[in-house]
Amino acid sequence: MNKLTTNINPKVEAIFNSYPDVVKEKMNYLRDLVIETAYETPGVSNLDITVKWSEPSFVTNVGSTLRMDWKEKRPNQYGLYFQCTSRLVDTFRLVFGKKFQYEGNRAIIFHLDQKILELELKECIKACLRYHNVKHLETLGIS
Repeated sequence: MNKLTTNINPKVEAIFNSYPDVVKEKMNYLRDLVIETAYETPGVSNLDITVKWSEPSFVTNVGSTLRMDWKEKRPNQYGLYFQCTSRLVDTFRLVFGKKFQYEGNRAIIFHLDQKILELELKECIKACLRYHNVKHLETLGIS
């Protein structure tokens, strides 16, 4: 495991507590997956868990911002959001194809009743958390 320093903004917990129970369970799972992946990712030494654009967000010393959220206007889905100017989502589409549902070049969307492909999603998270170190690679280090 990686040596990782985490900094958590207390406003994040308030956002998680505002979600309906079934959504909170899904969002907590995603949050735990991001933190676990950060610990497992070489080169990631700092993880800030904060709020950006009113959404729980993760920022590392070598990565691109990763956000997550659930929206009332789409109550049966939630997602991970990536910088739309990055190559992240386009690369996920190239590597994983239809294993995920994408929203343009900015998100991977999940339905509340969907089983998450954990290994594949962790590869996406890892690419985001270390994006500035892998953006020159064709598949961002995803094998």
